[in-house]
Amino acid sequence: MFRRDEARIQKWIDQGKGALLIYGARQVGKTWLIREMLKRNEIRFLEINLLEREDIRKQLTNIDDARELSSHLALYSEQPLEPEKSVIFLDEIQLYPEIVTSIKFLVDEGKYRYVFSGSNLGVELKGIRSMPVGYVEQWQMYPMTLSEFSIAMGARHDTFDYLETCFRNKEQVDPVIHAQMIRSFYYYLMTGGMPAAVKVLIEKQNMAALDAEQKNIINLYKADFIKYENENRRLKIISVYDTIPSQLNKQNRRFTFTYLNKELKFDRYEESFLWLKDAAVAIPVYNANEARRPLEQSKASNLFKLYQSDVGLLTSCYPAGLRQEIMRMDPELKINYGSLFENYVACELTAIGYELYFYKTQKIGEIDFLIEKDDRILPIEVKSGNDYKKHRSLDLLMNREAEMIRESIVLSTNNLEQAGAVLYCPVYMTSFLHPEKISEEKIDIRLF
Repeated sequence: MFRRDEARIQKWIDQGKGALLIYGARQVGKTWLIREMLKRNEIRFLEINLLEREDIRKQLTNIDDARELSSHLALYSEQPLEPEKSVIFLDEIQLYPEIVTSIKFLVDEGKYRYVFSGSNLGVELKGIRSMPVGYVEQWQMYPMTLSEFSIAMGARHDTFDYLETCFRNKEQVDPVIHAQMIRSFYYYLMTGGMPAAVKVLIEKQNMAALDAEQKNIINLYKADFIKYENENRRLKIISVYDTIPSQLNKQNRRFTFTYLNKELKFDRYEESFLWLKDAAVAIPVYNANEARRPLEQSKASNLFKLYQSDVGLLTSCYPAGLRQEIMRMDPELKINYGSLFENYVACELTAIGYELYFYKTQKIGEIDFLIEKDDRILPIEVKSGNDYKKHRSLDLLMNREAEMIRESIVLSTNNLEQAGAVLYCPVYMTSFLHPEKISEEKIDIRLF
């Protein structure tokens, strides 16, 4: 399967000087992609899964001298490793956090190159992320995006170049391509971006098999909740995770702790939902009281929506008949698609690097998402029906904040159209809202 992270790994293979760390939720495809890229480049490598090889993990934790680590690791290779060329790949690195203290030495030694992969589950990766600058390159990997899913389903790569050109030029998409993308979008709502689920859809073309695979992934997540946390905390984490689908099905979709227990207060469960965020299996979207930069400054930490990290897993939590309705792709059906559409948008925007907020005040009403893009606030409304041009709250907000907000986006299943300061976009264009790139141009530092 095509993954856009291929390019980043290839750049590390060609130019990287330090180690590489890829983290993210379980089952998003980290291990497969690393292994695939190393094989594609004909690099000899040693792969050790620390979850499966407890014997090796125990041996490594007994090594006090970092200078012995590379030689000890090489002993587990079935073929000789080539100095300065071969790669040692440690998977499930969260089980061996001691590697952090050795990374500087291993890179400086230069005997082998190192790739680390790990899930966020139950791990304080803040420590790992604080490795010395220049010694490790790191990023988070997400489930397959809609574009990656569509390519797996047979779409051409250049289709997305064409779609992005339409977005940049604010031109309508060819009706045939638009219809194809909407069809792919609905299937993506059903399948999501977990590679194993996509593989089942392609190979078995069977909804029962797809559902079984998605439920298996959810059960793996819950097994990790149990594995990494004590009994009192794990029950809270599972309770929060299990209630996400019903919370999103409410009209306002805000997470309410009284759904769990009428006596509960936010501070009793705050750590649990933050754990789910750090584990990358849930996406919190906080309320911003002001539509002004920086949004972080007006964030209400106890008022938020909680989305699942993969829209297909969310769909699998609803009654089985929903999949049949999704396949009919009829916006006139009286189905609450809103939670699925919003969850999809939250996943796509998170994957391209945004911190997400929503906006709600008594005078204005509610806006689904606010992001900081190109030094401005960009409001985003998500519409699952044909009344996508009705957005009173958005109009009120733009009138009140005319200086700060020059444009807004409404995402729906309709083709692209500009109407004043509102850009109506097909929902499949969400990923084209890239954050502004930081210039790589050299800075003249001659100050005196």
